[in-house]
Amino acid sequence: MKIRILLPGVLLSLLPLLATGQSGKSWDLSFEFQAYPTGLLPGIRLERGFDDHHALHLRAGYNWVRHRDLGEWDDERGGGFGGTLGYRFYLGEGRQNWFFGARSDLWFNQIDWQDLDDDGNLLAEGTSDIVVLQPTAEAGYLFTFGNDSWLFAPSLGFGLEINVQTEGEEVGQGAILLLGFTLGKRF
Repeated sequence: MKIRILLPGVLLSLLPLLATGQSGKSWDLSFEFQAYPTGLLPGIRLERGFDDHHALHLRAGYNWVRHRDLGEWDDERGGGFGGTLGYRFYLGEGRQNWFFGARSDLWFNQIDWQDLDDDGNLLAEGTSDIVVLQPTAEAGYLFTFGNDSWLFAPSLGFGLEINVQTEGEEVGQGAILLLGFTLGKRF
């Protein structure tokens, strides 16, 4: 897929932007976890503050999908790797306290699906390869501890799962509510 080739190039081209800034601007390296009604999103997150209130972040992660019968078919399950580009605005000095942000994920998922009759007998099954664009708005609170070198940030997000490319049959997409947290180290 052309998008799979494009994503690493886009992410690599953003690294100089994340690396620029004046001395004293910090980096955060964190484990990030988000859960939504039909899946889980664990990943590694890198955030670069470019002043006391603004930051950009990248995430590399995995999208573990269990749509069950909430998608197009009676059972949809699978997953895939992907990444995130996001922005946060922090209300507190030093990128702390309440924050609001926008982010967009791109996931390369493989979904195995089944269609069953009322008695649970298999009518049809297949596999679909999908590219999912997931724009999301988020809000949360960032706590620091250990001389402000460690961080914990619970968050709540709302967005959309949009299947932008599908090879195979259509599978579930739509609104998404995400509950998550970030735990990491500030450098």
